[in-house]
Amino acid sequence: MEAMDFLFLVLSATIFFFLLFHSIDHHRRRRLPPGPAGLPIIGNLLDIGPQPHESLAKLSQKHGPLMTIRLGSVTTVVASTPDAAKEILQRNDEACSGRIIPDAVTALDNHDAAVIWIPANYQWRTIRKAIKRYFTNQLKLDIVRDLRQNVMEGMLDFLRESGRKKVAVDIGKLAFAVALNQMSNTCLSRNLTSYESDDIGGFNSAVKTLMEVDGRFNIADIFPVLKPLDPQDIRRQAKASYDWFNQVTEGFIRERLKHRESNKLSRFGDTLDSLLDYSEDHEADFNLTHIKILLVDLFIAGTETNSSTIAWAMTELLLNPHIFSRLREEISTIVGEDGKIQEAKILDLPFLQAVIKETLRLHLPVPLLVPHKTESEVKLGEYMIPKNTRILVNAWSIARDPIYWENPLTFNPERFFENEQIEYKGKHFKFIPFGSGRRMCPGISFAHRVVSLTVASFVYHFDWKLPHTKEEMDMNTIFGLTLLRATPLVAIPLPINLGT
Repeated sequence: MEAMDFLFLVLSATIFFFLLFHSIDHHRRRRLPPGPAGLPIIGNLLDIGPQPHESLAKLSQKHGPLMTIRLGSVTTVVASTPDAAKEILQRNDEACSGRIIPDAVTALDNHDAAVIWIPANYQWRTIRKAIKRYFTNQLKLDIVRDLRQNVMEGMLDFLRESGRKKVAVDIGKLAFAVALNQMSNTCLSRNLTSYESDDIGGFNSAVKTLMEVDGRFNIADIFPVLKPLDPQDIRRQAKASYDWFNQVTEGFIRERLKHRESNKLSRFGDTLDSLLDYSEDHEADFNLTHIKILLVDLFIAGTETNSSTIAWAMTELLLNPHIFSRLREEISTIVGEDGKIQEAKILDLPFLQAVIKETLRLHLPVPLLVPHKTESEVKLGEYMIPKNTRILVNAWSIARDPIYWENPLTFNPERFFENEQIEYKGKHFKFIPFGSGRRMCPGISFAHRVVSLTVASFVYHFDWKLPHTKEEMDMNTIFGLTLLRATPLVAIPLPINLGT
């Protein structure tokens, strides 16, 4: 009888705690935004396909601008309208400024020193200050402008030779090499690759791998208990690329330190020199490890996103010859007698900037902004969002919403040409390709220069012959941290003085 009483007590306690936790969870979910009903254990996993930004956009049409989804044990609030994005990125910027670190990123040694992942604390502010002062500062960018101009001249020589031979080039891969050399000249005063290189010195392979695996669905992220097992081998793949980057950037730093030691009065005046000087005054918060991780971040973020934007811009321009011709006419107005396009002269060309903005709108490099996390309980609209809740802003959905954009699937730079005040610096929430608030991408100034100069050079100096008809152009994408082209954009560059 005592055994039966004990079993009854255990059963009663189990039922009580189950009902208690169910009631707590139900109450918590009532305070969250509405969302699709999920299945036990996996939640809404089956609602999210290979293109999550598209799936979430469709779900938001039914469940609202702020929507709750559950993937495994992870609860996520998704914002899909400008006002919902503003609520998160501006009105509650501090409370929503945290990060949830994907398991793949933990493969990077000292990832907790990476500015993209660390909390928005004093150390984060120190690193951001260094970036603003020594990388994106207009004066600093101007100092090494001639080096970046030489990068473009080398690229043009390669394209002229390819045109003479009637050899097609992979525009995205070439744009990656240009962006890489632009970054390396800004940071290191040197080129890191040649345009004839097949693997671009290993950078292209390493970056592509990280863009794919860091953005791939990882079951270990939604069931943290599985992280030690790395069931999809994602962390191992990421580690190989991160280790490669670590080795390369450590080599750059050792080489520069050796130079500074033997040539105490000699300075390159580039970003690395400035960061080393800065670290001497802020060693406690900004040391050689921070410099190494920052260089890794800059080379990864500053190559793939810029080259992707350039490739998509060229795709749309080749599909729209009238826009291509109008852009060439505008660029010709600022070309000097030597036939060169100067970086300083193209940054304010209104139609060129309209083309770039429209490319960023229709083909966002990062369709889902890097996930935020609530640092405290926060009220978003009429809902209470618990601490440590994952937050996604679907910038892709916002940029294609017909409520805010007329004919949103049409490539039409005119919309920005007529409305120049809409820019991408985080103030207009229907257009936030670089995010907004304190977590906004810090590299906008550099990206602006690289993309503007490269697109202008492609358009002014060459006609381009596609190996297929415009109707056969593959516009499909592969989802990752960035939205990658499913197939490369390949075309033959024909120097305009040779005709077509």
